[in-house]
Amino acid sequence: MAKMRVSYEYSEAEDKSIRLGLFLIACGILSLFILGFCWLSPTLQSLQSKPANCTVVSVLRPEEMFECVFTCGTDCKGTSLYPCLQIFVNNSESNSVALLHFDEQQLVLNPKCSYVPPCERDNQKNKDSVLWWEDYFTKEVSSQSFTCFFNQQRRPDDVLWRRSHDTSVLLHCVLWPMVSLLLGTLIVLLTVCARSLAVRAEALQKRKCSYEVCQDLSATPSDRRGNKAEDPLSTNSDPELSSPTRTLPLFAVPVRRRDREH
Repeated sequence: MAKMRVSYEYSEAEDKSIRLGLFLIACGILSLFILGFCWLSPTLQSLQSKPANCTVVSVLRPEEMFECVFTCGTDCKGTSLYPCLQIFVNNSESNSVALLHFDEQQLVLNPKCSYVPPCERDNQKNKDSVLWWEDYFTKEVSSQSFTCFFNQQRRPDDVLWRRSHDTSVLLHCVLWPMVSLLLGTLIVLLTVCARSLAVRAEALQKRKCSYEVCQDLSATPSDRRGNKAEDPLSTNSDPELSSPTRTLPLFAVPVRRRDREH
């Protein structure tokens, strides 16, 4: 029997769904790399710091001033000054005095100071912001212990008041790229499986139709041979009707034997 040819070409809707799935897979992989380099690495480094109990030892404000950059529009930038605030604490992990920083960003921005205010054009506003935190740690926090974060391996002389990144950032960095990747893979697999099932159903349907056609073709010659074999029997079943010599005309008159002799 001849081979059945089945079309494996995808329809327009199937082609669009496969493209959508591949696009989601590419977006998931790309976002995983981007978020991994931009957010995942700093988050893992931040999570390496261990919580500890800190107590304020001294609050200092040296005379040294630091510059910061402020923006006043799209093309407007400038520099202003702010005083340095240094808060020394004693942490329970190392039992040593360390400089307190608000978070990792301010530690990188200015390792010498505990607090970097939001940069304003007016120097007095920057100074007022620093003085407010100085009063807060001197009057309210000085007699209390609070939770700080300490990393002995990276910065043994610095502690953090709070983390810039927590486990929720880590969750989002991994969750959404994986959701995009799995969703795209699922769309592609479902489309390919649906097309494969449709192709198999089409092949079975064509095979069934070809089988029925072959049966009809094989049954037709036998019927013809049976009809030919039955024709002589049907014609010779009645000899009087089949014989042309014994048929009488419609208006034939019987003749007596005596009339024939005379």
